[in-house]
Amino acid sequence: MREVVLLGIIVCVSSSFVGYSAAQDTAKPTPRPLSHAHAHNDYEHDRPLLDALDHGFTSVEADIFLIDGELRVAHFITGAKPGRTLESLYLKPLYERFQQNKGNIYPKGGQFTLLVDIKNKGTETYEVLAKQLLPYAEMLSITEGNKHTPKAVTIIISGDRPIEAIKSSNPRYVGIDGRLTDLNSDEPPSLYPLISDNWRIHFSYRGTDPMLEAEREKLQQIVRNAHTKGRRIRFWATPEADAVWDELRKAKVDLIGTDDLGRLRTYLTEQR
Repeated sequence: MREVVLLGIIVCVSSSFVGYSAAQDTAKPTPRPLSHAHAHNDYEHDRPLLDALDHGFTSVEADIFLIDGELRVAHFITGAKPGRTLESLYLKPLYERFQQNKGNIYPKGGQFTLLVDIKNKGTETYEVLAKQLLPYAEMLSITEGNKHTPKAVTIIISGDRPIEAIKSSNPRYVGIDGRLTDLNSDEPPSLYPLISDNWRIHFSYRGTDPMLEAEREKLQQIVRNAHTKGRRIRFWATPEADAVWDELRKAKVDLIGTDDLGRLRTYLTEQR
């Protein structure tokens, strides 16, 4: 009898503890979306996409290789594993969030960017990607003729960009990641919604010595030109330094990339 009573007490205590833990998990607050936060090489985190969403990032980057009909996510082709695909890691989870949040990636809405960096076979890869996007069209920004309709997720193609194939698509569910050479292009922002380039090619500033005034003015002019054309601006290979992020933020660069999700989140939250 004594053993039965003791067992009952243990079961009750264990059940209460489990219930408390579950309640705490359920009560975990949704992070405030950070409109400038871009997860560089997002797929290298323990939980691709999900870690970025937990930190409130609104832009993530995935590199893809076309291998045996799959769009495999990896930085190098040697790491492109079967089943580790753009659809399984990004499209499906984003669509689940889209449905859960009644048409948004975050509960209160806002723009979300999926930057897809094509690593091989640009045109062929795009043809496969375009077909894979169709089941998710409900959540994707779309261009039909001259009409562009923004939706919850905007997909932008970088890397080996099959520009002509993308331009000729109608309807089109992707935009092109432009370069600084495209800054003053007369193409519509729906085709070139983003301008990205290598920071280290265009700027010597690394966040240690003060930034040269000529470089600061150059940065500000680049941003002004991009915004005048209705495009956003991003640089890759920026040093992971608060001083560099300060200059990017002051110049109103739209996306700040990082490999350290927590650090950039802390920085942007404090700047608010």
